[in-house]
Amino acid sequence: MFKEPLKMKNAIQPYAWGSVTAIAELLGRPAPGNEPEAELWMGAHPKAPSQVWYQDRWHNLDDLIREDPLPILGRIAVDRFGPQLPFLFKVLAVQHPLSIQAHPDKATAEQGFARENEHGIALTAPHRNYRDVQHKPECVCALTPFTALCGFRDTAAILDLLKPIWPKHRKNDLDSLYSKNQAAGLQNFFNYLMTLSKDRQQELVGNLVSAANRSGSASPSYQWMVRLDTAYPGDIGVLSPCYLHLVTLEAGQALFLKAGRLHAYLQGVAIEVMANSDNVLRGGLTPKHVDVDELLNVVDFTPEPLEILMPDPTGPAIKRYPSFADEFELETMDIRPSNPYDSGPRVEAPEIVLCIEGQVKMHWGGNGYEMTLARGESVIVPAQPERYRLAGHGKLYKAGVHHRLFGQQS
Repeated sequence: MFKEPLKMKNAIQPYAWGSVTAIAELLGRPAPGNEPEAELWMGAHPKAPSQVWYQDRWHNLDDLIREDPLPILGRIAVDRFGPQLPFLFKVLAVQHPLSIQAHPDKATAEQGFARENEHGIALTAPHRNYRDVQHKPECVCALTPFTALCGFRDTAAILDLLKPIWPKHRKNDLDSLYSKNQAAGLQNFFNYLMTLSKDRQQELVGNLVSAANRSGSASPSYQWMVRLDTAYPGDIGVLSPCYLHLVTLEAGQALFLKAGRLHAYLQGVAIEVMANSDNVLRGGLTPKHVDVDELLNVVDFTPEPLEILMPDPTGPAIKRYPSFADEFELETMDIRPSNPYDSGPRVEAPEIVLCIEGQVKMHWGGNGYEMTLARGESVIVPAQPERYRLAGHGKLYKAGVHHRLFGQQS
């Protein structure tokens, strides 16, 4: 049972910030008019589980896992994460900026979920912060130039950006950024911004955006402030390009976002893999619920250099991105007629493989079983250790459980 790869049919999330063309182009179908398509979900999250073709019909993947988890997930993954697929694989198509947000660590998620349950807050309530007990580390990898905000700059860099545009009569507002304890100073400054009255926030944002606009192309951060204010007039998150790292990833470059790292995705198309969670604490650039106290409890205010990740070869046709979460890792495969991929003896763990370019044949078993994977198509390879081979001409991404759980050193 479940020894063969299963073709997937995946849910699309129509969030307002999505593209009207990118996911449709990936899937090779007409764009849905002016309706945004933001995320393609590949996995078994109960909010939008993938379907898989098994025994001549479509089944919800989460239902199959619930009925018989071991053949799909494997013993090590079930023992470590329980009877659920531990990762969620996505394509993001960002046409308009996402909200500024951070994700909780595991302990905070468990406590928050229990607390909100005790208070009788429905899972679907718009003011609910914790929709499950999981943390949500994630890795995002650009398919096109992909612009993001990620983690706090050091306070000297923040002051370099804010001092030239800050209102002269409000210079004392920046005093906390001169603290020798940068994390404490950043927390105090961020708290100051987030707890201003709405009128004061709008006044401050208006003054700073006007000054940034007068500065023209002096800084990409100023340019993005102007753009964000157009989308979210007066929102305090408009200032975030001055205190968060602003980066545009080139195709193939990636970021890892640990718990507590404040971030926002601004523009572009990317692959994302994360722990199987939907917990989000928002901090601006959104009409949705913002719980300032809980956000302050979750965010890590330590300024850190931005680390852009590239994959390392682990075989003739495959490269692996660094990952700092047990739930997942991301690999990319470049398949050519002269350079096929052979999985070799597999560890007992599930994988999801997505083709983003070209077309390949997937072969497995001793009886010549095969299926075609074209652009936009994906399969889940269950944990049963049946080796497989990919041949043809295509580019693919593969998400799986981190190899370190299985004692692999490569």
